[in-house]
Amino acid sequence: MQVFRGRKVSAALAGLLAMTMIAGCGQSEPKVRNVTLTLIRHAQSEANADKVASTDVPGPPLTAEGRAQADALAKRLSGEGYDGVFASEMLRTEQTAAPVAKALGEQVTVLPGLNEISAGWFEGVPLSDTSGTFLLGPEAWLKGDRRFGIPGSVNGNQFNNAFTEAVQKIYESGDEKPVAISSGLAIMMWTLLNARNGKPSLLTDHPLPNASQVVLTGNPITGWVLQDWDGITNFAIESD
Repeated sequence: MQVFRGRKVSAALAGLLAMTMIAGCGQSEPKVRNVTLTLIRHAQSEANADKVASTDVPGPPLTAEGRAQADALAKRLSGEGYDGVFASEMLRTEQTAAPVAKALGEQVTVLPGLNEISAGWFEGVPLSDTSGTFLLGPEAWLKGDRRFGIPGSVNGNQFNNAFTEAVQKIYESGDEKPVAISSGLAIMMWTLLNARNGKPSLLTDHPLPNASQVVLTGNPITGWVLQDWDGITNFAIESD
């Protein structure tokens, strides 16, 4: 009888263990939180007005027109449910972010990873003298060669890793609808390198003007979907 009882107890324990394992297998994975990430190019800076490459930190301030653009941006974003404001170390992005943060009742969080892509050897050079050569690196990144480096600057992997780290920090802030103010080329390149439905032709066919925005939805785990590129909203998701 003792042996029989032991077998009954063992059988009961085995059944309980099996039920526990089955229940565990039936549990769904933790739900991934999606956010709406709005990346905004800073308002007009003195370098923009002078049409020269300027990427060194902190860089020049906004022009009078740029300050007006920043104020208009703040009014546009007010009351739309944005709950976090982030900016790069550049003076122009922080000056753009200041009225936005005030309008939203938020503080500006500065993230170095949002900085503009360094112009390297092209720093301070008129844009008319750089466009044909400076973009060789970014265009190579979009074709899959992220090891290609801009002379005196970063390669595609270095840039993408830094900006992605900043986006990760924005995601970890817990904000559901954050705004990140960065620079034109950085926003365009990160979006096109990471959005599942990004179109590389946007880089040259529709470069972002000052105070314009790109909107993505998703998360760092399952990825990002491009929803809006300065008013362009018709995007097809590319299949794997």
